[in-house]
Amino acid sequence: MPDAPRATRRCLLRLAGTALAASGVAAGSLLAGVAAPGAGAAKRHSGPVTVLTAGSLETIMKTAVEPAFHRATGYTVTDISGGSTGLAQDIKGGVHQADVFWSASATSDKALMGAKNGSWVKWYITFASTSLVLGYEPADKYAAAIKSQAWWKVITTPGFLVGRTNPVTDPKGRLTVSALRAAAKKDHAPAVGAIATKQTAVFTETSLVGRLQAGQLDAGFFYAVEASAAHFPTVALSGVSERAYYTLTVVAKAPHPAAADAFVSYILSKGARKLLSRHGLTELGRPRLTGSTSAVPKGLKKAVH
Repeated sequence: MPDAPRATRRCLLRLAGTALAASGVAAGSLLAGVAAPGAGAAKRHSGPVTVLTAGSLETIMKTAVEPAFHRATGYTVTDISGGSTGLAQDIKGGVHQADVFWSASATSDKALMGAKNGSWVKWYITFASTSLVLGYEPADKYAAAIKSQAWWKVITTPGFLVGRTNPVTDPKGRLTVSALRAAAKKDHAPAVGAIATKQTAVFTETSLVGRLQAGQLDAGFFYAVEASAAHFPTVALSGVSERAYYTLTVVAKAPHPAAADAFVSYILSKGARKLLSRHGLTELGRPRLTGSTSAVPKGLKKAVH
């Protein structure tokens, strides 16, 4: 309005502000390109929530889930990532005071259920899955072979370095061993089965991606979700079908129960599930509840049923 008199400009601005206020949008938010919460928006909170997360989700947690959850609720995530089996042991041993346990295997939840296991988990939901794949760097000298040959043949090439995780502490390690043994039997390739017992190829779940990116490995066994988040290509394990199934629960005696409920609700929300789907997680439809229905927090009953 460069040609309008000053008084007229002030009047028009007041009218615009009144219209924006009536619609529940702040003028500052409009100028910033972001709509501010209206009167019916969820209440903002503050404070921490500690989430023990399967290591395969570490990158997507740091780059996508944590900032999005904080923007949506105000809570701040403290994420502790690692093999799900090891994290369950840490909960049981009191190493970590967890609010939420986001596991890649229901077996880890079951290890925390019942009086003999401390009753740390009384219920959990299974809500998404991802496939086990072979990941590699596009600049690796074996990249062309990985794309064109059978995966189980390439990894047995002399000098080929392939990494996996420990089956004792990580469900992905167990799935990898199962895939290697299945391929060895199906394709009559004992050299493939030998990789399942080769301890020099075993690394922690949270270090495997970095080792591949640093060129210390030619390939590694990953979940599709972590490969997508790390932006490296993969090939399917043809002839073998191994999948991880992700679970969520609020840990008993959670120090921040309200924040824990908010985190689980957020992960099950339509927006968050779309985000996870873009990174390789496949929804299972409605979450499957295992355990005590009465132990589910009131605020989550609708979300998990």
